[in-house]
Amino acid sequence: MSSELKGKVALVTGASKGLGEGAARALATAGASVMLVARDGALVADVARDIASKGGRAAAMACDVSDYAAIETVVAETKARLGGLDILVNNAGVIEPIAELASSDPKSWAQNITINLVGAYHVVRAVLPYMLAKGGGTIVNVSSGAAYRPLEGWSAYCSGKAGLAMMTRAIELETKGKGIRVFGFSPGTIDTDMQVKIRASGMNMISKIPRADLSPVEHAVRGLVYLCTRAGDDLIGQDASMRDEAFRGRIGLAA
Repeated sequence: MSSELKGKVALVTGASKGLGEGAARALATAGASVMLVARDGALVADVARDIASKGGRAAAMACDVSDYAAIETVVAETKARLGGLDILVNNAGVIEPIAELASSDPKSWAQNITINLVGAYHVVRAVLPYMLAKGGGTIVNVSSGAAYRPLEGWSAYCSGKAGLAMMTRAIELETKGKGIRVFGFSPGTIDTDMQVKIRASGMNMISKIPRADLSPVEHAVRGLVYLCTRAGDDLIGQDASMRDEAFRGRIGLAA
């Protein structure tokens, strides 16, 4: 895997912590140059410096994916500073508001969709023309089991992730035969800050999962990076899930 990703350039959104940070670190370890993006510029810059201190090549920028002009700047800077763009890990996302729909705040609900769906579209829209022009690229849209199963209090999150799953399919349909490798990726219930907020809400069955039973971030990172390699070619256009026993077997994890 390391030799295959050596020399590639990856853009990772939501890279200041959790799955995004883990993916950025793993891609750098595998030899890719990485642009880390998050709303918290100071935190993401710290991660990039740490990657560089360990011999990786990384840069960082503060950016809100809901701002398309800012995303265009990030893409231009990625190409200028790192020499291209081969991989997009479309990971930025939020869980809030956690509330029953009848009592939810309309502005917060709309903001969730703006970040989780429209923001994800913004990044794809900004990188896809470049990837098509150069003959290929990999896009991993971080999805969720919530895209396919409604959960109490998560109407915004479920709706946004369902839209993202359909967008993945649309990308595959429109770019078939043009070198674009696009995937959805459902990481499962992993031990991140988002799960802290979910547990605190006490709403729906996911909030009842003890922290000790959550999957380590490193497992999901392994699955995500796997999709960035040719080993995942038969899954193009699909949503790979860490809950799928066959997929876990492919990346060397137990069922």
